[in-house]
Amino acid sequence: MTARPRYTRKRWSQRVTETSNALDLEAGVFTFADPRRTALSLKRSAEASRRRKADPFRSAMSMLTFYLNRAGAGLPAAQRARLEAAKDELRDLFGRPRRKPRARAGTRS
Repeated sequence: MTARPRYTRKRWSQRVTETSNALDLEAGVFTFADPRRTALSLKRSAEASRRRKADPFRSAMSMLTFYLNRAGAGLPAAQRARLEAAKDELRDLFGRPRRKPRARAGTRS
């Protein structure tokens, strides 16, 4: 068994984001300051792709969620908030209902 280069084990999520076979993403899409611009770019990519396995909304939302989950605690709070807002923008663009705000810990609804 041959050893894999170190980067393939450590940076697999970066490789998936950059070379996804489902969507051709615009460069820097997850770093845009405007959540709507991020959502529009993901929507364009998902609708243009002929390799995706799900409908455009699910493909775009999956890529955004994948990025958020893999970035983990290393993602600055401001960028995480922008990307979470991009999810709601994506829902709006596809005519889906926005998510309900979560109740804060320690409060009752």
